[in-house]
Amino acid sequence: MIHDTHRLDAEVRLRPVTPADAASLADSLTRSRAYMQPWEPVRPESFYTEQGQRDRLAGLLADRDAGRCMAWVLADEADRAIGGFNLNGIVLGPFRSGTLGYWTDVEYAGRGLATAAVRRICEVARDGLRLHRVEAGTVVDNAASQRVLAKCGFEQFGMAPRYLHINGEWRDHRLFQRILHDDLPTG
Repeated sequence: MIHDTHRLDAEVRLRPVTPADAASLADSLTRSRAYMQPWEPVRPESFYTEQGQRDRLAGLLADRDAGRCMAWVLADEADRAIGGFNLNGIVLGPFRSGTLGYWTDVEYAGRGLATAAVRRICEVARDGLRLHRVEAGTVVDNAASQRVLAKCGFEQFGMAPRYLHINGEWRDHRLFQRILHDDLPTG
């Protein structure tokens, strides 16, 4: 289930990221750069290149292989990456938690794809990884992302002053979590 592909609508699938996604991720991130600027760190120009994405993906895949991360892309009909979803900082043992981050290409925003993907990822986190909870944070005024989280059963549990350096400043964040189950920790 963790490495499966999931159809989200007639055109878009959620699937595990691969090194072959570097070029289409660079294209999508470049196209969506101004749209995502208020919610993203200031990135070096190299981030928006195929090589920059290849380097980033190598790190993500190494973390995946070490059990610290799961990474997916939204893929269109031509199998081009048009969004990214990461479950980072996976901790097992008595904590059994991970932190979710995501973005969707500007041309696909507002179609419910992020909501569908987050729902599916929560299912995978619960059933495949046996996580107890998933956490996510948003810049205080990122209402669209907060709506996605609310639709997916996340609840705000705190505020983090000056939490991340976003768009050139240390920004306050709302912290959300979704409790996936209350079973005993296993695995």
